[in-house]
Formats: sequence, C-alpha cells, structure tokens
Amino acid sequence: MSEGTRVLVLNAGSSSVKYQLIDMLDGSRLASGLAERIGEPGGRLVHTPRDGVKREVRQVFPDHAAALKAVAEELTADGVGLDSPELAAIGHRVVHGGKRFTAPTLITDEVLTEIRRLIPVAPLHNPANITGIEVARHLRPDLPQVAVFDTAFHAGMPEYAARYAIDKAVADQHRVRRYGFHGTSHQYVSRATAALLGKDPAEVNVIVLHLGNGGSASAVAGGVCVDTSMGLTPLEGLVMGTRSGDVDPGVVFHLHRVGGLSIDEIDDLLNRRSGLLGLCGDNDMREIMRRAQEGDADARLAFDTYIHRLRKYIGGYYAVLGRVDAIAFTAGVGENAAPVRAAATAGLEELGIAVDAELNSVRSGEARVISPAYSRVTVAVVPTDEELEIARQAFDLVHAAS
Repeated sequence: MSEGTRVLVLNAGSSSVKYQLIDMLDGSRLASGLAERIGEPGGRLVHTPRDGVKREVRQVFPDHAAALKAVAEELTADGVGLDSPELAAIGHRVVHGGKRFTAPTLITDEVLTEIRRLIPVAPLHNPANITGIEVARHLRPDLPQVAVFDTAFHAGMPEYAARYAIDKAVADQHRVRRYGFHGTSHQYVSRATAALLGKDPAEVNVIVLHLGNGGSASAVAGGVCVDTSMGLTPLEGLVMGTRSGDVDPGVVFHLHRVGGLSIDEIDDLLNRRSGLLGLCGDNDMREIMRRAQEGDADARLAFDTYIHRLRKYIGGYYAVLGRVDAIAFTAGVGENAAPVRAAATAGLEELGIAVDAELNSVRSGEARVISPAYSRVTVAVVPTDEELEIARQAFDLVHAAS
C-alpha cells in the first residue's frame, strides 16, 4: 500500500470531469480543474495549479479517456503527475450506492458490476461515474481506487423514514425507497457545524440545508442522518433550480391521461423545466431576487414558493429531531444568498430560531454564526467541501486497509 499523502478526487459527468488533487497532510489543493464538452466539438480543459494561475487547453476530447489523459499531462507539468509515488489513492464520486454501499468502498471488478446494476435507479449519473472509474483504473491499475457514494450518509435513516407507503413486495422488487443524495456534503457540513460549536458531532443535532441549483435538507442526530428530503431520485423535496421537488404523484397521471404528455416528456418537465425556472423563467437565485425586488410578480412567486417549501422542511425536521442545536446553510445559494437565509428563518423565534441582520449580511468563505447570542438554536453558514470529504474518506479507507 502506498505511503503517499495525496488523493486525486474525480467527479465524472456525462460530458465532463471535475478533479482536485488534495494533500491530506493539511487539506491543501495541489491542483484542480474541469474538462468539459467531452465527445462534443470545442472541448476545453481549465486547469488551476497550486499558484492559482489558470491554464486553458482547447482540444477535442473524443471520450473520457482522452480527457483524463489531458488532465494527467497537466498534473505532470506541475510535478504532481498520476505516476507520483505521493499519490495514495483516487477517490471517485458515485451518485447512487443503493442499499449495499453504505460506506466508502475499494473498487474491485465485483463492486463495479454492482454499481452497473444500480444504473436503472441513477440512469443520468452512474454510467458516467463508471466511465471515470474504468479510465482511472486503466491509467493506474496498481493504485487503490475508492468509490464514495452520495447516498451512503443517508443509509443511517431508520426504515420508517426510508420507506414509501406502497406495496412492500413491489417496492422491494424494484428497489423503490428513499436513498437521499448530496450525502458527502451533508456529512461534511454536519461535522463542521459541530466543530463550529466546539462540540463532538455525537452531541449535536443539526438541520443541514444544502441549497444550490439542486437542493436538499437533512436531519442529523448525533452525527447520523435520520431523514433527508431527496428520495429514490434527486427530484423529491425542496424547490430547486429546474426540479419541481415535492408534487402529488397524481400530477404525473393527470399530465399523461389528460394532458397527453408521454412519460419521457413528464420526466423532462419535472426535472429540467420546473422549479424556479418553471415558475419564472430563471433558475439563478441572484437574478430572481433582483427581479423580485424590482416588482416582478413571477419572480416574487418563485422566491416565495422556494422559501415556503424550505420553511416546511425546517419545521418538519425540527419535529423529527425533537431538539435542534443548529441550522446550517451551505452550497451556492445557502452560502451566498443572505435574503434566502433571512426569509427562511423569519418568524421562527418561538422555535428558538433567529438571524442577526448584520451578521447575516457579512460575506465570507469561512464557517460563521449568523444568529444572535440569545438564540436557542445556532444558525450558521458553513461552506461545504465535498471533494475534501471524498478525499478524507478514500485516504482513511486505504490506510486502514494497509
């Protein structure tokens, strides 16, 4: 087993590869980047070395193998190539781990076969994740490769929270249950929130609000996820940029039988043409807030609908946890949109929840408390770091196995 201290984190999408090379001695980034438009004209790789001076490579990437080869060349140019003895492992983000994969897992042929079996429940994500794994294994067959699953942190949910109330035999046959997503973010942020409070994660109950273009909430009791808003797929839960979040399942039948839409058209509607985009034509929260402030009725409706759903989940997870020590806002919207944080918590003083307007207005890349001293529940902004969480889990696993 390698004695190296570096982990390369890969997040392979259908036409892109995001990556970060992290030194686990101090969590520093030695390099990061994005290769995009794989299999399309106009491929591009933007690589950022440790000094922060970006380099851009424009070339056609016919497949993921070509893109990762270009990534390897850029890393080599920085003196931190894939052949470096300092590289301890490659950590892969895999979206869906089903019921079997509930922890970081060393990738073997058998594991890869099982990830393939999960493609029907993650058809947009797992195939691309698999491609990234296969190419990385070919480039470094001697190096430990670790899969870190978006669903794993939520595997701790009690069965009554994970179950849908449909025929049990049908659900089991087709693996229909609530899995949850954004798990690495929820795990990282819940732990970082406990650290911000100066407590052990086992002592803290946290509601984590991961608000980006995709959004999810989780209830974390003593470091264990006991409920989360996304379900079988990332469509359930909060109002998102282009996803509807919670809808009556009867809407699907109505649109099919009465509206004449095909199943594929309804899938496209709910996943890509709904949420904020469907309500007002924009999925950028900054633009929506600007429009709402200028009196745009559609933008105001979109913002209010988004906040209403968010408050319902805050209240619901307060009830699930019984005692809430902290609420943590994270991801692009959660970390940067002060009006969203203010609106989501407004009027919840009876629950011990309040936000200080001055603290909330501060922009910072650091974890920080935005609630007043008298607030019973700490409200915090905690920047997420999914790549560091993946690297940490991969590094710990390979060294535990050595």
